[in-house]
Amino acid sequence: MEYYEILGVSKNASPEEIKKAYRKLALKYHPDKNNGDKASEEKFKEISEAYAVLSDPEKKNQYDTYGSTNFHQRYSQEDIFRNFDINDILRQFGFSGGGGQNTFFHTNMRGGGNPFSSYFSQESQAGQGCGGGCHRPAKGQDMTYQLTVSLDDIMTGADKNISLRTNGALQNVTVKIPKGIEAGKKLRLKGKGGPAPAGGEPGDLYLKVEIAPHERFTREGDDLVMTVRIPFSSACFGTQVEVVSLEDKRFKVKVPPGTPCDAKLRVKGHGLPRGLMGERGDIYVKICIDVPTQLTEEQEGLLRTLEAAGL
Repeated sequence: MEYYEILGVSKNASPEEIKKAYRKLALKYHPDKNNGDKASEEKFKEISEAYAVLSDPEKKNQYDTYGSTNFHQRYSQEDIFRNFDINDILRQFGFSGGGGQNTFFHTNMRGGGNPFSSYFSQESQAGQGCGGGCHRPAKGQDMTYQLTVSLDDIMTGADKNISLRTNGALQNVTVKIPKGIEAGKKLRLKGKGGPAPAGGEPGDLYLKVEIAPHERFTREGDDLVMTVRIPFSSACFGTQVEVVSLEDKRFKVKVPPGTPCDAKLRVKGHGLPRGLMGERGDIYVKICIDVPTQLTEEQEGLLRTLEAAGL
């Protein structure tokens, strides 16, 4: 879904131009003006979704950065319409939108629900545009599963084949893991949710991303952090430690003399990607000074000497 094309504006359009384009199209395709016409209903949903994204600076930036396909892999319908009050917007354009029959957007978006269902279901039950007696089949239930991915999947992107059991039936699906995806994001698989009664449209499947623990690294945003333990003498005199990236590249990192515990040393540009085309984060080497729990007689004697010298 190309949002700029839907609203008929350029990518350089100002917020005011985007708002003006949406207002014009909303006046044209609003359901109150089209007496239950299905094509107008779908067009109205499209332009409202486009405006929900392009009127929000953060979502617009993500859309411009990642493009339509990858944006929709990162953002569910719930994400797209979060904090978007269409009733308030349409009241500004002269529609009632505040209650009763013209309340056609419910903002409690639990489970990735259809944001237009409360209005359009009323339309179909009332029989408008279909002879007074028809009822459009309800959409199937949206479903949410947890999907565990590795840091390697996030580094390069991946296609994962997963098996899911829905309503007693086993189905195999393939999901594309975008580069740089964050924990907690949801990937949407349209039509892979629960079946609908009476032949309606199946629900959608949402896969909530969880990141598996890694043997060396923890993730902080787009950066990777690893802990390296060094002896007290190395912290005093300085040393070198080896870092192996997710891509198995090896780096020698200099630890300066006098480095304190919990200091972080950076390997620039070898962390996780910031999306498909973004720059890479960094690797941070966190220094931990190793304190032995057992000492030989020689080590204890040397340490007693250091203690006497004020170290």
